[in-house]
Amino acid sequence: MGLVNCSKCGRLFGTENDDEILCLRCKEEGYESDFKKVREYLYANPGADIEEVAEATEVERARIMRYLREERIEIVDEENALLHCSRCGKSIKTGRYCASCEADVKKELSGALDTMRKLNEKFQKPAAAKKTTDIYTRNITDKK
Repeated sequence: MGLVNCSKCGRLFGTENDDEILCLRCKEEGYESDFKKVREYLYANPGADIEEVAEATEVERARIMRYLREERIEIVDEENALLHCSRCGKSIKTGRYCASCEADVKKELSGALDTMRKLNEKFQKPAAAKKTTDIYTRNITDKK
C-alpha cells in the first residue's frame, strides 16, 4: 500500500495500486457530476442507447452500467441485450435481479436470518445469577 497525492485536490491518500490518481472524495464528486450529466441527457433524449449516452456525455460505459445496477437509471425497452438478471439471466431494466429472483433472494435471506436468530437463542448462555456482596460495618467503641 502506498501513499500518493490526489491529482485534483492534493490530499494524501492510501492506494493499493499506483494507477489511482484521485482520492475517494474527488472520485465521488466526479461520480455524482457524471450521473447528473447522464440523467440530464436521458431526460432530453429518452430512449437513447448506452453508446450514444456515453459519447454525448463523455461518461464511461462502465460507469453508466453501474448507474443501471444501482437502480439510479433504467432501460426503457422491455427486452434489451444490455442488462440481465445475475441469477437467471432474464433481461431486466435496472438493478441486479429480475422481480421473481429478487423475491426469491429476499425469502432465502429472511429464512437464513430466522435460522441464525434461532441458533443464537439456542446457544446463548443464560444470564449468570447476580452475586451481591453486602458489606456490613459495625461501630467499634472503645471499652476501657
